[in-house]
Amino acid sequence: MTSKTIAAGGHDGNDIVYPEALPFLLVHLACLAAIWTGVRAFDVAICLGLYVVRMIIVTGVYHRYFSHKSFKTSRPMQFVLAFLVQTAAQRGVVWWAATHREHHRYSDTPQDVHSPRQHGFWFSHVGWIFSPKRDEADYSLVPDLTKYPELMFLNSIWMRYTPAALLGLAMWLLLGWSGLVVGFFWSTVLLYHGSFSINSLAHVHGNQRYLTGDDSRNNFWLALLTMGEGWHNNHHHYQTSTRQGFFWWEIDVTFYCLKVMSWFGLVWDLIEPPEHVVANDRRLGRKMIDKVAHQLAFSFPLERMGEQLRDAWQNAPSTEEIVLKLQTARSQAGAALAEVQLPNVPTLDDIKDRAREMYAHSPSLDDIAKRAHQIMIETVSVRIWPELATVTT
Repeated sequence: MTSKTIAAGGHDGNDIVYPEALPFLLVHLACLAAIWTGVRAFDVAICLGLYVVRMIIVTGVYHRYFSHKSFKTSRPMQFVLAFLVQTAAQRGVVWWAATHREHHRYSDTPQDVHSPRQHGFWFSHVGWIFSPKRDEADYSLVPDLTKYPELMFLNSIWMRYTPAALLGLAMWLLLGWSGLVVGFFWSTVLLYHGSFSINSLAHVHGNQRYLTGDDSRNNFWLALLTMGEGWHNNHHHYQTSTRQGFFWWEIDVTFYCLKVMSWFGLVWDLIEPPEHVVANDRRLGRKMIDKVAHQLAFSFPLERMGEQLRDAWQNAPSTEEIVLKLQTARSQAGAALAEVQLPNVPTLDDIKDRAREMYAHSPSLDDIAKRAHQIMIETVSVRIWPELATVTT
């Protein structure tokens, strides 16, 4: 690509491309036209109304329906909802859902499309959208959506912003220039940053009730701002739930609206979290334990530990004996390493204490700590004796 790019914090392949970012910037600049059009109280009311209604549609349709299939609807209603949600000017429903499913697959790992931990606040908030890597999503993740030609039509480059343009045109025809600028452009910019705050702020600020292997958090203020999306740790804990506020005091306006729609038969089969999921009384699966254990293990300075141990053990007479033991017990290398008492490596109790500090309560914390201890010993030992790499991998 020959277009000029802005390096986005050195992220390989994640540069922000000027041409793709230009329309987004122009929408922001259009808000300044209020200096000439004036700002009427009625226009501000329209702005707030469009923000609230479209935020509910974004959270309920882009996210809970197309991304997670947390409720059902008819095919004609599906198309109507898709058209309405694209008035938010956040690209097509198929692109949105594919990108979001990719986020959940790699949440807060280096492969995550918008992780504050990996890429910093601004890139996770908005910069990732304009990366050449994200111009097209991985549509293999959404075969349930790509089978509908009408959705792919709305998702096409010619149609993805048409619903938003038609809404802006309606505001101009009905309310004049101030209605367009204040009612449409102001509400659209507010909607952008309200929606994007879940990608950035909801992975940094708030509380973690559940151990999800990522940085997702519950945030009351974000929940109010985004009509229920701020209960983000709840959502990552049980992604297919239509209700994201698990308790009565966790305000979830989007769920309330979907519930009302279900009374009229517009949507149905709204999924709610099972009691055991809310209570958090079951152990995590092996895959999740391994993911969190790696995160926990590498929260310790393993590189420095390895250097210190390498210096201390450089001329140790027992090195060959340990290597031989591991090489002759390849299938039990992890257990053999755990028996080796390496100085400077945190004890299992130290790791358990760190786990309690870092993570929400979980019945699996002891299992995570044990696995993290094993990972640490394997990692540090390989750095002392590179020949162990063929044993521990």
